[in-house]
Amino acid sequence: MAAPYLIDLSHTGHTRARTGIQRVTRSLHAALGPRAVAVTHDPYAGTWRTFEPWENANLAAVAPAAKRGAAWPLAARLRGRARRWLGPRPAVLPPAAGLIVPELFSAAVGAALPALFAAVAGPRVALFHDAIALKFPELSAAKTVARFPPYLAELLRFDGVAAVSEDSRASLVDYWQWLGAKSAPPVVAIPLGIDAPPAPATASLNAGEPEILCVGSLEGRKNHLALLEACESLWARGVRFSLRLIGLAQPQTGAAALQRVRELQAAGRPLRYDGPVGEAELERAYAACTFTVYPSLVEGFGLPVLESLARGKPCICSGRGALGESARGGGALMLDRVGANDLAAALDRLLGSPAELAALAEAARARRFRSWADYTRDLTSWLDGLARRA
Repeated sequence: MAAPYLIDLSHTGHTRARTGIQRVTRSLHAALGPRAVAVTHDPYAGTWRTFEPWENANLAAVAPAAKRGAAWPLAARLRGRARRWLGPRPAVLPPAAGLIVPELFSAAVGAALPALFAAVAGPRVALFHDAIALKFPELSAAKTVARFPPYLAELLRFDGVAAVSEDSRASLVDYWQWLGAKSAPPVVAIPLGIDAPPAPATASLNAGEPEILCVGSLEGRKNHLALLEACESLWARGVRFSLRLIGLAQPQTGAAALQRVRELQAAGRPLRYDGPVGEAELERAYAACTFTVYPSLVEGFGLPVLESLARGKPCICSGRGALGESARGGGALMLDRVGANDLAAALDRLLGSPAELAALAEAARARRFRSWADYTRDLTSWLDGLARRA
């Protein structure tokens, strides 16, 4: 068997949250299978190492997490400190065909990358998800905004960068050009895959009161406030439907949306917020809904759009940027703008037009969607052809 790839899971291995980047990271690791060796920078030991059983258990966990942050159990912290107390040790890692860094890594991990690079003979690549913190700092967490310029500079150390969409690729290349970066690594756009069961052979649109589903973390750029105001304007007019929200809330940028959810629920509106849920419950939510809405202002890719369409459920979303890339091909009602009035008009349109809804569902079922196996094949084929840079 050929040498495996090292995959840095320094954050994902220490949390059970399933935000977009963590879902991508877990899916890539699973698709690589025995070709992947998970590694982490252990801040307590001060070195790189392969995963321990408790970290592998985090990767395999199916129960959703209530928090995004990483957590290390006391025993792991004590083991790491004991290793450091015994004296500094270089990273001891297996021979590898290359290195994949799929996460938006922290400053501590970025500072430790040279040691990891030195342990890998093959090409070293990073995934680039989006430049949202750079373009829309007002919609991003302050900590992420502060970290982002150094992170983009640290990406220059890699032998190649795989962006998840053409929009993300252009954002990174444009930033490096503006920065005046010399000898930047090649950047390629490789669209992500999705995990989805085959779409049903026929439409499964509900005969009862329509239920609209929105899947995605509650944070500023996801634009839930506009969606809630759109729904309230329709409810106030007597339009009958329910809205179900699923996703982990970002404490800083999602607070206003959470407050509005509570206000509308207190007013008796048919609104349900589940927070993060497991995969089985998510599948039941998709099966029960009439269609979905993804009101996000900006994305690096937009997994929930394709996951909805792959289940034969039409989706209302922006037609701009990376979301437009994902939505094109049928099944989505793409909008030029996703303000409250625009969303209200689109929701009202599909609620009042069973024929259009059925046509969109049929178009979604006719599409072919890339799997994680497709994505992993394309990524590793590209990685294997890269040259090591000095």
